[in-house]
Amino acid sequence: MKRNAFALTIREEKEGEFRRMLGQKWDDITELLDRMQADNFSLWQMGQQVFGYCETPDGEVCADAIKAAAEIADEFSGCAEWIAKPADGMRLMYHDFGIVRKNKELIRHRVFATKLREDFQEEYKRRHDGLIAARGGKTDPGPDSNFSIWNAGRYIFGYDEIDVTMETPETKEEHDQTVKWESGMLEIMEWITDDVDWLTGERHPHVIRLASHSLNCIQTAN
Repeated sequence: MKRNAFALTIREEKEGEFRRMLGQKWDDITELLDRMQADNFSLWQMGQQVFGYCETPDGEVCADAIKAAAEIADEFSGCAEWIAKPADGMRLMYHDFGIVRKNKELIRHRVFATKLREDFQEEYKRRHDGLIAARGGKTDPGPDSNFSIWNAGRYIFGYDEIDVTMETPETKEEHDQTVKWESGMLEIMEWITDDVDWLTGERHPHVIRLASHSLNCIQTAN
């Protein structure tokens, strides 16, 4: 399985036009996803930022599908500026795939976005490589699953599937570790979403799911 990510910024005062365009092109988008055998597609909005994620079979995507994806992406250029188009891909900065749950009914998503300070991409990667090394090659049983973090330019987007049946209240030790980690990360990045507003006292947009699609099953936000 190949994981894919893309992102864009909605142009100022163009959110309504973006939503209308999404509705107009939704059948074309889902038809293309089915042609590519793409699964677990979802589209998320946080303020003016939009992040997309999907999974495709291993192997090369046919040239016709790449061309079709590029044509659809270009149709959004009037209301959005691309951070990374679907055909371009994004850099994988971190992963903790663990045991991926095929059944998503008991999954809670956590999707987030940050913006790195100038020239801190490699420092971000180094810190997260340390987290991977600390696992020592062991498979994480959960509750985090299918967790990946992506980069394009100075933007960071995270996608996480959390098994709600395994979630437990955070202990004081875990909370202290979270505060230490997040405080350190604030040295190199600024949050776009509201994940650590409880720590900083700032106010950022909450993430909403715009749409999702699985093979032969269309689901859209109301």
